[in-house]
Amino acid sequence: MTRDEPAADDSGRTDGVEYGIDDRPPLDESVVLGVQHYLTMVGANIAVPLILADAMGMPDHITVQFVGTFFVVSGIATLAQTTFGNRYPIVQGAPFSMLAPALAIIGAVQTGAVGGADWQVILVQLQGAIIVAATVQVALGYFGLVGKLRRFLSPVVIAPTIALIGLALFDVTQITSDNQNWWLLGLTLGLILLFSQYLDVKRKAFRLYPVILAIAIAWLVAAGLSAGNVLVDGQPGYVPLEDVTDASLILPIYPFQWGTPEITAAFVVGMIAGVLASIVESIGDYYAVANLTGSAAPSEKRINHGIGMEGLMNVFSGIMGTGGSTSYSENIGAIGLTGVASRYVVQVGAVVMLIAGFVGYFGQLIVTIPNPIIGGLFIAMFSQIVAVGLSNLKHVDLDSSRNVFIVGFAMFVGLAIPEYMANFDTAGFRATVDLAAAVAPLVEFDPIAGTVVAGWIEVTAQAVVDTIFIVGSTGMAVGGLAALFLDNTIPGTREERGLAEWERLTEDESDFETFWERWVGTGREK
Repeated sequence: MTRDEPAADDSGRTDGVEYGIDDRPPLDESVVLGVQHYLTMVGANIAVPLILADAMGMPDHITVQFVGTFFVVSGIATLAQTTFGNRYPIVQGAPFSMLAPALAIIGAVQTGAVGGADWQVILVQLQGAIIVAATVQVALGYFGLVGKLRRFLSPVVIAPTIALIGLALFDVTQITSDNQNWWLLGLTLGLILLFSQYLDVKRKAFRLYPVILAIAIAWLVAAGLSAGNVLVDGQPGYVPLEDVTDASLILPIYPFQWGTPEITAAFVVGMIAGVLASIVESIGDYYAVANLTGSAAPSEKRINHGIGMEGLMNVFSGIMGTGGSTSYSENIGAIGLTGVASRYVVQVGAVVMLIAGFVGYFGQLIVTIPNPIIGGLFIAMFSQIVAVGLSNLKHVDLDSSRNVFIVGFAMFVGLAIPEYMANFDTAGFRATVDLAAAVAPLVEFDPIAGTVVAGWIEVTAQAVVDTIFIVGSTGMAVGGLAALFLDNTIPGTREERGLAEWERLTEDESDFETFWERWVGTGREK
């Protein structure tokens, strides 16, 4: 590494990190720590399948299997990324960035774009779009195209991009529901703060397990109040314990379980926009985890292999019948809270989740975690991500008016534009743009009117509008693209932008070894 001031010791551990990336805690401890990593993202990994299942009209008994499939895919994708991909301790799970195009596809199928509105008809269309769009991600990663973007990424771009990952989620329903149980949310958040910030120096358990301890205590309180009829069905915080025993013991999860994927060109183009947004978010995650663990900033080679592996796992998720896979920011926030950055811990947790995904009781038990508890967890996690993003500004000149303007502008539009887009669904945004009037001069032109070309123009125009809607609905993508454009067009020195300092902190290409180089022996000497 070409670092003037090493951020970590030889074990990969820095201040505040109990276990570095290459550390291997005892197996029993790793199991608990690994499950804790997964608990930080369980709300999102359940929310995505539940949102999709509800939109598709999926029966309840199928929904449990659908949720279990997401956990199986998450476990396999995490093992693949930590072993064969970028080897960062990042959990892989269901992406919100691909949720918008998925819902657009569901709506299109239901309104007759493709025959039938049955949930299986919808799901095979969704699978086909994900599989084809993911091949684009594979190509962008393994052909080295994504890594080349690194030369245009300064801390001025990365800081607001990462911060917006957390800020864009401040209004999730688990936090801002109008009938929120603030006592239960406050209990969860208070326990996390107590264990991670006040009692962390008293006992090692408080330092390592603040999330799992807080969730367990809050859940037991909620379950007790539910059993005593203090909380009843329909109230926030209610725990439906009877639902756990109604689940099947083993879920039959296997490839193409919903049917053979079908491919529709317009759906593929819309899903590609979601994949591109996922790529931008993942690059931000890579920088965030490197910063938290005291590692050097990721090299072009590491970024390429990370994005390429995410693409392969998106293909796999399409084959299994879920809504995609990406790096999870919640897990990165957990590293900051717990100081556990061990790759081994995340891999052990992935194995546990992989096995648990097949157990119906587990999926149903996880679903019983009330939204107020998830909301308290989200506040702690997302605020940590915001702070990690802003910490990148320590490398730049904050006395520079250009830097202050770019960061402020990027964060503002990253919050404002998605808020505007929230006024529409996909069809509503198309109507606002008045797509038909925009392409009418082209499709009504005599040599084109009534031909296949006219149809392709309409499909392409619709895909462009849908892409704008999807990207515009993703705050991190809006802010990141705004910062990327301004930082590379407004004059500024390398020192001013933080590039000179960051170049000293970025790992050499030889510091990252691929799976092939490590196991076949073509990499650098150890």
